Amino acid sequence: MNPHQVIDIIKRSGTVDDVTCEELLNETLNSGRPIDDILIEQGVVTNDQLAQIIGAELGIDAVDLSNFEPMPALIHLVPSGMARLHGVIPVTASGNVLTVALANPLDTQALEDLRFTLNREIAQIVAPRHQVEQLIATHYGSEETSMDDILKQLGESEVTTIESDEEEFNAAAAAAEANATPIIRYVDLILDRAVQAQASDIHFEPFEKEFKIRYRVDGALYEMEPPPRHLALPVTSRLKVMANLNIAERRVPQDGRIQRKVGEKVIDLRVSCLPTQFGESVVLRVLDRSAVKLDLETLQMPPDIYEYILEVIEKPNGIFIVCGPTGSGKTTTLYACLNKINTIDSKLLTAEDPVEYEIDGIMQVPVNEAAGLTFASVLRAFLRQDPDRIMIGETRDLETAQIAIQASLTGHLVLTTLHANDSTGVVSRLVDMGVEPFMLSASLEGVLAQRLVRRICTKCRTAYEPDEALLSRLGLSPYDIGDKTFYFGKGCSECNNTGYKGRKGLYELLKVSDPLRALINERAPGVVIRQKAMELGMNTLRADGLRCIFDGVTTIEEVLKYT
Repeated sequence: MNPHQVIDIIKRSGTVDDVTCEELLNETLNSGRPIDDILIEQGVVTNDQLAQIIGAELGIDAVDLSNFEPMPALIHLVPSGMARLHGVIPVTASGNVLTVALANPLDTQALEDLRFTLNREIAQIVAPRHQVEQLIATHYGSEETSMDDILKQLGESEVTTIESDEEEFNAAAAAAEANATPIIRYVDLILDRAVQAQASDIHFEPFEKEFKIRYRVDGALYEMEPPPRHLALPVTSRLKVMANLNIAERRVPQDGRIQRKVGEKVIDLRVSCLPTQFGESVVLRVLDRSAVKLDLETLQMPPDIYEYILEVIEKPNGIFIVCGPTGSGKTTTLYACLNKINTIDSKLLTAEDPVEYEIDGIMQVPVNEAAGLTFASVLRAFLRQDPDRIMIGETRDLETAQIAIQASLTGHLVLTTLHANDSTGVVSRLVDMGVEPFMLSASLEGVLAQRLVRRICTKCRTAYEPDEALLSRLGLSPYDIGDKTFYFGKGCSECNNTGYKGRKGLYELLKVSDPLRALINERAPGVVIRQKAMELGMNTLRADGLRCIFDGVTTIEEVLKYT
């Protein structure tokens, strides 16, 4: 339940004063615990009293379901996937009206979804949350059961297989199929399980004889139980309907967006459809703002790098670049930097493709190449908007790089990302693009290269002795490591038997000092600049990886894979 809504209702009921309401709200926001648990624990109300107050506010009955035993026929009216997803238990049915109790009685969207999916009138009663959750757990079993149930329904339902030939493709039939109740339930459940697993991407992949669904969690792909091959088209069509894409167009790539509520969170899903030999491949990028901590402190950088970045982002002008491959957390680092300098006395503008997370107080512009709104054209417009700091989602070409340098030389701080393997590679890349070395050396303040490696699961972390062959790949000998301990994850239920849970950044910071500026002006090769930077104290990605291995944070295999 939304704590703000509950506190407002409690306040209106006259149960507690304003000061107590403020204290209760702060406690639930700081602890992350449900507001009803805190109200009951502190003796403000009992379970039954809270149900009565919410019922009175909504104008519906409050009931006690502690001794309620629903009939099996009633349970079958709401599929298990939907019951678990929306936290709903059916209580009575009369004609076309189904009366339900929700774990979150204030969730109006759940009622709308039930009306639409079940094609019934939905009436609501209020009951204590723990009673509703207990009834759902008892009568609808586990998530696995619900997935099996839906697949069974899909097997029994009349899902017609539409031929893949263009002449045979019927858009009306595909739309009808995409809106069939079992397909809606199945797709909803896949999306919600992916969000719960904190997946960053969901892949729907049609092959000749099978249809694969894979989640990317902590950078690695895991396959789900594959659905029957004939569901490929209806599932793809359903995703396209949700993203407002043209389901009749299957020959060109399409991009869209789905916004979805999971519990109290609003999740953004970026949708990309690609025509393949056996149908459309759909990839969803999951953007869960609550799962991303947009604070520099939470990125756990080495102290010297953290201090230098704080110094750079407070400078009045210059360029700070973050580099690394796709999915290495570059954008998250830049957002964390922006969050740090997002104060009332500075104007911040960003150009992104697309805007991933909305941040209050920052003007964010989505780049649209098709409409002629390129990074370069947005950047030109930015300079007429009187900004203090500018973020460019990605420097892809010479024009963007030149305008960014001009902006930094005329008194703006510019933050941007670039695809390069390491920090010194950025200098070579920009010079290769055609940037004049003297302009680059005058404006560049620092380059941060980063990678994301998986963390060893703390629940099943086990010490072991690596063999010499593995150590030699790291450039170490048994004498170098002395009595240091190495760890790996054995695999447990907490980490899905992978041995890893969560990710950790590896960082390499190039501090652009006068000796390096002189080398950039001389067009020195990247190797020479790198050598000089290391002489001046730069820690490489590999060195930071070794630190994480020795701290027991990650494994040798992960560091070898990414550095």
